[in-house]
Amino acid sequence: DEPEAHGLQALMLLDDARRESRFAGGELVLLADQDRSRWDAARITRGREALDRAFALQGRGAYVVQAAIASLHMEAPRDWPEIAALYGELFRLTGSPVVELNRAIALAEMDGAEAGLALVDRLDLDGYQYFHSTRADLLRRLGRAEQARTEYERALELAHSEPERRFLKRRLAEVSA
Repeated sequence: DEPEAHGLQALMLLDDARRESRFAGGELVLLADQDRSRWDAARITRGREALDRAFALQGRGAYVVQAAIASLHMEAPRDWPEIAALYGELFRLTGSPVVELNRAIALAEMDGAEAGLALVDRLDLDGYQYFHSTRADLLRRLGRAEQARTEYERALELAHSEPERRFLKRRLAEVSA
């Protein structure tokens, strides 16, 4: 009867449901580009059942909120205002600047890259690869290629996974062309 245990189970099931679609031919596939037919429907169902149980038990902790976000990311179209609100709640619970980085992405999807960048630029995450790749993507979307290039280069310096490095190199080539 512990809602956070159900929330953690839901989060694990929902994240694992997309495992087979995260890579194609050894290359990283972003969530928006994943082949949804490769998602494990049974795991999604079980994950959402666990999330419903957590909600029924009045769960509002970090795992429950993360599972709710994961569930919303599986919807098409995604409910960006709700996702942003949940990231705001998760930030309230955790104080994590990484959570704020994720909220910035949701804000960018809702209100445009400039809105997301305004939040990103308030964060102190210089040694975090995804800070730089997120900032680079927002700058790219705003047509600020030179600044985007600098951010992709920094993200590439921090990346350890070869699929991520190849992805960042492709993005870097796009803004350098």
